Amino acid sequence: MLIGVPREIKDHEFRVGLTPAGVRALVGAGHEVLVQTQAGAAIGFGDALYAAAGARIVASAAEAFACAMIVKVKEPQAAEIPLLHEGQILFTYLHLAADAALTGQLLQRRIIGIAYETVSDAQGRLPLLTPMSEVAGRIALQAGATTLQMNHGGSGVLLGGVPGVAPGKVTILGAGTVGTEAARMAMGLGADITIVDLNLNRLRQLDDLFGGRLKTQYSQASAIEALVCDADLVVGSVLIPGKRTPKLISRELVSAMRPGSVLVDVAIDQGGCAETSRPTTHSRPTYVEAGVVHYCVTNMPAACARTSTQALTHATLPYALKLASLGYREAMRQDAGLLAGLNLHLGQVTHPNVAADLGYEYRPFNL
Repeated sequence: MLIGVPREIKDHEFRVGLTPAGVRALVGAGHEVLVQTQAGAAIGFGDALYAAAGARIVASAAEAFACAMIVKVKEPQAAEIPLLHEGQILFTYLHLAADAALTGQLLQRRIIGIAYETVSDAQGRLPLLTPMSEVAGRIALQAGATTLQMNHGGSGVLLGGVPGVAPGKVTILGAGTVGTEAARMAMGLGADITIVDLNLNRLRQLDDLFGGRLKTQYSQASAIEALVCDADLVVGSVLIPGKRTPKLISRELVSAMRPGSVLVDVAIDQGGCAETSRPTTHSRPTYVEAGVVHYCVTNMPAACARTSTQALTHATLPYALKLASLGYREAMRQDAGLLAGLNLHLGQVTHPNVAADLGYEYRPFNL
């Protein structure tokens, strides 16, 4: 199969769909890989490394997109959509439930859209979302701690405190991968942390794992209100696979937060968990609303793009090999978890949560 790896063009997006090692594995399996020039140069993966791995270096995005399968990182940007063609496999993060306009455009192009974020495994986990969730959770805490500094608009709270001064308070909404990694980083800084979730079994696991270093709280409106109002830093890490994120933090609740407190909404890719959240970029990562500093960057892992690219390729490569070697129909016949990643198919919405959130008819893919 002919596989294209374009250079990402989203703001400060330095990740790339495949590492040179990933290219080598695909070429070794008999496939041809076209990599757009400078696709990985910013993170130390220059054209020479890709060429040595067996890739053909192409000069333009149009050449990279003229392939049977595209392996990317982020959803297609406006300039990339016209380059897509009917029947083409687009293997990338899509986050369609939060973007009706993009969904409509991709339906018109009649592509085969396989979204990393809804591919599942036999245990119901999300193996292609997990590595970026691990990175995003850790970055969320780093970004939040920095944003709390007064030179970044925050209240001037040091999360770890110092002897004689209490540590800052962190509230984490969601105890999945992002929330757990954010908690791990916050514990390393010595913060006072509470993590909130609906899953009591997950809260028990975290309590067993971290003991008294981490407080757990069952998710209900009164608890969220109290914890958010008392927090110096709130991390939103709520996820329902394929669905738009529920708004757990109302506009009124944001107004009740302390001035200079910080909200890092990692769920922004799926719409965000606060009514005041709106997408930001690495170029302009924050804004202030109701006195609260919001950090809502839609591609947080791009800040650590080399680590992120390596972690992502480790996860996606087995699936890319399967799609390329077997064809998408046979690959999905053999792997129900890969089938769960199919969001769009030749002008139809094939994921129930995307269809429900955007008002489309759900059309299950007929194997």
